[in-house]
Amino acid sequence: MAEDHKHGESACKRVDGGITRVFQLLGKRWTGPIVAVLVEQPAHFADLCRAVPGISERMLSDRLTELGAAGLVVREVDEGPPLRVSYRLTEAGAALEPALKELGRWAEEHLPESRPGAENLG
Repeated sequence: MAEDHKHGESACKRVDGGITRVFQLLGKRWTGPIVAVLVEQPAHFADLCRAVPGISERMLSDRLTELGAAGLVVREVDEGPPLRVSYRLTEAGAALEPALKELGRWAEEHLPESRPGAENLG
């Protein structure tokens, strides 16, 4: 006979508020890869578009705006000529580097690219 488990309010701990906030932002498609590119160095818009395969210019613009509003990315304009816009991480954004590197290591070990369905994880 199966053991009877009681499922009350205390049986399942609520997710941490910080985890919820970070995944609401970084869990959106494309956001993590954009931050990962900017961890390496500041980048111009066109370079970011090339560095994140499959992202549209509109989506890149939207994600950069969200990251800016969250205080993780700064938009800088070089008046030129020619006028060029680049993006860099703020101190708060750069502080994500150790966590991103650890997630990358975890993915290499636990989410191999050859796993069936891995192409649907983006």
